[in-house]
Amino acid sequence: MDNIGKLAAMKQQLRGERPMPATALSDDSILVKKIVAEHKPDGLEYDAKPLLHIVEDILRRATLSTEGVSSGALAHVDQVEDVTHHPGYTNMLEALSFKIDRIACEISYKSLAGVDAHSTALAIFDMLQTYEWDVKLVLSLAAFALTYGEFWLLAHMHLTNQLARSMAILKQVPNIMEHVSMLRPRFEALNELVKVILEVARCVIEFNGLPRHYIAQDTTAYNIASNHIPIATYWSVRGIVACATQITSLTTLGFEFMQSTTEAWELSTLAHKLKNILEHLRKNLDSCYRQIEKRMDSEAYEMLGELFTTPHIDNMKVLKALISAKDDTLPLYDGATKKRVSLEPLRRKNVLLLISGLEFSHDELLILEQIYNESRAHTSSRLDNRYENRYELVWIPILDLNEGESTQRKQRQFEELQLTMPWFSVYHPSAISKPVIWFIQREWKYKNKPILVVLDPQGRVACPNAIHMMWIWGSAAFPFTSAREEALWKEETWRLELLVDGIDSEILNWIKDDKFIFLYGGNDPDWVRKFVREARRVAAASQINLEMVYVGKSNKSEQVQKVLDTITREKLPTHSWQEHSMIWFFWTRLESMLFSKIQLKQADDDSDLVMQEVKRLLSYDKMGGWIVLARGSRIIVNGHATTGLQTLMEYEDIWRVHAERDGFEPGFRDHYGKLHAVDNPCCRFEFSHAMGRIPEKLRCPECRRYMHMLTTFQCCHDETVDEAFLVSALAPPTI
Repeated sequence: MDNIGKLAAMKQQLRGERPMPATALSDDSILVKKIVAEHKPDGLEYDAKPLLHIVEDILRRATLSTEGVSSGALAHVDQVEDVTHHPGYTNMLEALSFKIDRIACEISYKSLAGVDAHSTALAIFDMLQTYEWDVKLVLSLAAFALTYGEFWLLAHMHLTNQLARSMAILKQVPNIMEHVSMLRPRFEALNELVKVILEVARCVIEFNGLPRHYIAQDTTAYNIASNHIPIATYWSVRGIVACATQITSLTTLGFEFMQSTTEAWELSTLAHKLKNILEHLRKNLDSCYRQIEKRMDSEAYEMLGELFTTPHIDNMKVLKALISAKDDTLPLYDGATKKRVSLEPLRRKNVLLLISGLEFSHDELLILEQIYNESRAHTSSRLDNRYENRYELVWIPILDLNEGESTQRKQRQFEELQLTMPWFSVYHPSAISKPVIWFIQREWKYKNKPILVVLDPQGRVACPNAIHMMWIWGSAAFPFTSAREEALWKEETWRLELLVDGIDSEILNWIKDDKFIFLYGGNDPDWVRKFVREARRVAAASQINLEMVYVGKSNKSEQVQKVLDTITREKLPTHSWQEHSMIWFFWTRLESMLFSKIQLKQADDDSDLVMQEVKRLLSYDKMGGWIVLARGSRIIVNGHATTGLQTLMEYEDIWRVHAERDGFEPGFRDHYGKLHAVDNPCCRFEFSHAMGRIPEKLRCPECRRYMHMLTTFQCCHDETVDEAFLVSALAPPTI
């Protein structure tokens, strides 16, 4: 056959012009039916990845540089590690090199003989019946890499190496390089097709390596991808045949083949088809990965639960599962040394896990740091230094760092917050895996409010949330166990120190002096003005030594500031907390008392006077305003604002004689009690969804009946609380 005849035959092969049924060309499943029927793996497993690594290295280096197209320069590729002498590579090549060489010869022979691409592909699959789909594809790629690599090796070396020059002449390489500008569109199309085939090969290898025990047999995405793999492999081999035919044609037909103008378009058409196949395959593969990840996360979640029910010698297994699941050797950041460290400093110590987002305020961190330092001083001052008396605090950040504009902002906030903490913290939020977050949410009832989980030296949970007792008693709550919490409550009584301890030293001085003290709160400036003036008038009339302190409300900070401004501007004769941190700490401690009792399942104990009074005070705050009258440490009345003001206003007309006869204390208490019995307002409580441990039922401290549970949506423009993302983005699975 002369050159013209050969050229015509090769064009027929590239275009697929050999007679084929129309349905075979339009229906991929019919096209590969024969290949699938003859696919009979022999059970031998070959790792295709090492061979693909070599092929990729050849094809990356054997790429015509578009900048140097006129000179035939090759693209620059960074130096890579030589792994070809690894035993795995050597054994693999010994087993497969014969097949690679046979495929290369088969493609060259059929290309020169003018056999169409489909028939050539079928012949290749016939040789590879006993191999898995990923191995079939990579072997075919390796065969093409031999031909393509040899061509570009000669092109690169023929000017400097005589042996290469002689071989290049036989392959017509110098003639091809002289006309390389004419071939540029064809090589670019070829390179693009090769790139897509490599992507398909990676995808097929990924699919073959999926852990199938994590995938349900009826998974649609898996079944679709499984049926699509033969189609993807077939068209990839077709593309390999087309690329190899291009090189073979150039080196055998030379300039005559260069003049053809349709080959670049045909290669681009194949690349376009393979891109569509790859997109479809990747979509289903990603779906499989999501299901695998879900199953693995659920399995990790269950294993984490089992870990906390299993006895351990120390706490390292538990801490590694929580903090270092990705086997990071330095998962912690030491706030004292500002360096990354391992988990070793936590071994066999009490570990306090401070779990939160980024919602810490400066005042909150300041108080927490003070308690932390006092607690550490307490432990260092003990004569014994046993493991059970040593502890460390670790911040566990729970953040949703998905891609988006807010990610960098959150990362900066995290780093800034981390630098302010003197204790340990997880080096990066990504170290906390999704199953760990699920476990923290479900088992430890974390939403968005900070919690403090205490683990003993063996990794057992000593307290599911010690932050309440830390706010209430500070370092006196050490070692922050549930047993210590119960012991502290047994020692506690309803007294003024319980409400103000650690907040205002001036009040503690008044208590020592056995003065009458009014603590009061609310957000109505008019009521505050009237209450202060009436209290001073009655105190003067009854000749008692009275002090007064305005302590705000648990929320409505803007309205509280208006009251504080009124007190200052009008010079009302009352003490007030101008620092919002003092107001915040007062209400945080009070709410912590309720949540501490809820956690201990003691919130509805009828004999618990402290709890009943705390619930009253919290309820009155939600109803508008409140008063607490004490003499020294002893609390006389814990009441509602309106009733308290009315009691003072009726002093002259109703209970003055009683006060003069029996004393101011019983006089005020008895008259307030009469008014309260008539009005008798029942209580209400509001629990933020972010609090985590919300009681299923709660008794009213006034009437002792169970209260109705309602759902409230409240808009408060002066509060900036973000409670939504964890519930929606990282909700634990139903297991």
